[in-house]
Amino acid sequence: MSKDKMFNTLYKDNYATVYRLCLSYVSGNNEIADDLVQEVFVKIWQNSDSFREESQISTWIYRITVNTCLMHLRKVKKLQERYTDEIPDLANDDEDELKVEKLKLLRSCMHKLNEMGKILISLVLEDVSQKEIAEIVGLTNENVRVKIHRNKGKLFKCISSKEMQNTL
Repeated sequence: MSKDKMFNTLYKDNYATVYRLCLSYVSGNNEIADDLVQEVFVKIWQNSDSFREESQISTWIYRITVNTCLMHLRKVKKLQERYTDEIPDLANDDEDELKVEKLKLLRSCMHKLNEMGKILISLVLEDVSQKEIAEIVGLTNENVRVKIHRNKGKLFKCISSKEMQNTL
């Protein structure tokens, strides 16, 4: 298979996941997520020859995505730029509005997690196995399991408290 065909297949198979991961890092800002996705796929293209097949290709792509997003966040932090949450207006339907509100709440609470917490929860939301997450972040399976559990607890507590505030 030629490099072009291989890249096109990787792009088609992984675009949506890479986009959602990037979107979670930038608190739902679509424009920045688009830029990060483009940067990720440029890196995949440039470094495709260096993939050593020691892990799944998806693990390698997730690692590039995570590193690209973390580098972006560090640049933003250095420049002290602040981005606000942006959720696209998906529909006027009551059910869709409820879904959008829940997504806003989740993103708001995820924004409060540390970098590792954001990475772990984002990968869990993408249905990445704990074993693969451990490979991506360079931790043991047990450490990943504990950190995921703790971060889920933090999210639950945050979401519960915000939902309670909204009902008062």
